[in-house]
Amino acid sequence: MRTEELTAYLDDYLCIRDVPDYPSAYNGLQIEGPEDVRRVAVAVDACLYTIEQAVSAAADLLVVHHGLFWGSTAPVTGAYYRRLAALIKGNLALYSCHLPLDAHPEVGNNAVLARMLGLNPDGKFGEHDGYRIGVTARAGITLTDLAGRVERALGVTPLVIPAGPETVRIAGIITGGAGTWIDQAAAAGVDTFVTGEGPHHTYFEAEERGINLIYAGHYATETVGVRALAEHMERLGLDCSFIDHPTGL
Repeated sequence: MRTEELTAYLDDYLCIRDVPDYPSAYNGLQIEGPEDVRRVAVAVDACLYTIEQAVSAAADLLVVHHGLFWGSTAPVTGAYYRRLAALIKGNLALYSCHLPLDAHPEVGNNAVLARMLGLNPDGKFGEHDGYRIGVTARAGITLTDLAGRVERALGVTPLVIPAGPETVRIAGIITGGAGTWIDQAAAAGVDTFVTGEGPHHTYFEAEERGINLIYAGHYATETVGVRALAEHMERLGLDCSFIDHPTGL
């Protein structure tokens, strides 16, 4: 497939023009590469390890959730230079999709994780710039059961802050570093909030709002979207592979 054709398709499919993101994020094609794409690698992060692994796998395109450009992009030195150099020398194109991949109803981190936990997304919450990113789902299971499902789905031992009811009625999911969005979860009627990580003070916020909090890791919770996107691209006739580089965070 022509690179231009594929990236235009991804732009439309992932709705990158419609979902507002942080000012420092850049969604879409970040680095040009070969004119044609036959093999695609996907990863959570654009770092030197994932770039080098994609080059070694003879990938033409690397699709990531966390791209290269976050705020200032100058000077091109040190680690930043080495990442760019590896992409250009390896003739590897780079495509990034941040919040649009979190929010997507089919391959988005939040919807995919909900389904992996045996939950059916039935609502949305967690506004960023007027756009709701997270999903809610009716549960009717115990907190212990939900935590076990998280562990089995992601292969991690989650940190559980049991500050809410033992029976989970409405779960809310926003992957990554959304711990500070507890207030939005509580306002949406969520009694158990599943996310990746958050700062120290979120323990007390959960405690004082009477809401359960499950931290399952920033990295682990955001592997599910790029994996689902890879499966989608395989249906387009592309050879796709996932590069795993867990941080434990």
